[in-house]
Amino acid sequence: MKILALDLGKSKSVGCLLETATNAAKYVTVKTTPVEIQRLVGRLRPQRVVLEVGTPAGWVHDVAKGLGVEVQVANPNHEGWRWRNVKRKTDRLDALKLAQLSAVDQLPQVHMPSRRVREHRALIGYRCQLVSRRTRIKNTIRSLVHRQGLTMPPGAEGWTRKSLEELRSWACPLEEVSPEATWRGQLQEELESLAAAESRLARVEARLDALGQQDERIRRLQTIPCVGPRTAEMLVAVIDDPHRFASGKQVASYVGLVPRQYQSGQRDRSGGISKQGHRQLRRLLVEVSWLALRYNPPLGGVYLRIRRGSRTRRKIAIVAVARKLLITAWAMLRDGTPWRPGGVELAA
Repeated sequence: MKILALDLGKSKSVGCLLETATNAAKYVTVKTTPVEIQRLVGRLRPQRVVLEVGTPAGWVHDVAKGLGVEVQVANPNHEGWRWRNVKRKTDRLDALKLAQLSAVDQLPQVHMPSRRVREHRALIGYRCQLVSRRTRIKNTIRSLVHRQGLTMPPGAEGWTRKSLEELRSWACPLEEVSPEATWRGQLQEELESLAAAESRLARVEARLDALGQQDERIRRLQTIPCVGPRTAEMLVAVIDDPHRFASGKQVASYVGLVPRQYQSGQRDRSGGISKQGHRQLRRLLVEVSWLALRYNPPLGGVYLRIRRGSRTRRKIAIVAVARKLLITAWAMLRDGTPWRPGGVELAA
């Protein structure tokens, strides 16, 4: 078999063509562009293309697939791929290692979704970036105000129409303020940035809402009490094809909601959750799980059962609720069924 392993870079990439019959390796360097990658694959005609997951991995995967070549996408964060105590690390060695691991079927792989799913994930991620940007702006505004000995209402009360009008009354264009009151100009700039961030966020969420209305899977997950459009769309985008998971335990492991395990001889310890996988989905599931305690009695029952009346087990219990919610959503996507309150236990 001829395996072409690509160590992708921003401007150039190194390829290693490995002949598994003779274990002979040949190296090439190409520009990281769709045209050059397509020419390389067409010229070398490998049976398999191997690459690491990364920014250009999506379109490289599509180019190779379009030429009818098998593609494997490696997960460099996996334990089997990490470099330890190496004296030399080069692009050629990276490409060679990719090819050799693929040849012996020891390559830790990741699922590469379709282009449509990748774009959906990217838009969801962009919304999360906008939310974080808006939060940073709000924190900067609070810092400016408190530095002057002024006060703002706490929490969401600080961003009502009345509170914003008061902030605007303190603000002033930067070119018009005196040297002793430049904070007013900074406040003006930050308020304009906040308005721009809010406007962008509204447009992105409107587009996500439109996509959600067109996707029956997103509408189905919203039948779960406490699950809104943002949670449903992220679950659908991250899980993608539910049939690629054999069990609920695999789904939980994929999102990092399973305990760390250390086993050696007679010692077998379990620690906190692994925190591997999609961090944004994991964080969102935990946030939604706190709402589920009020609006979703079956999931609230899971919380009470795991907590066992102990205050120190609250975090353990809420992670268990997040895991149950994830597995239930996966089962609904797999079976094409709506929410059934009695089906929470069965979904695990």
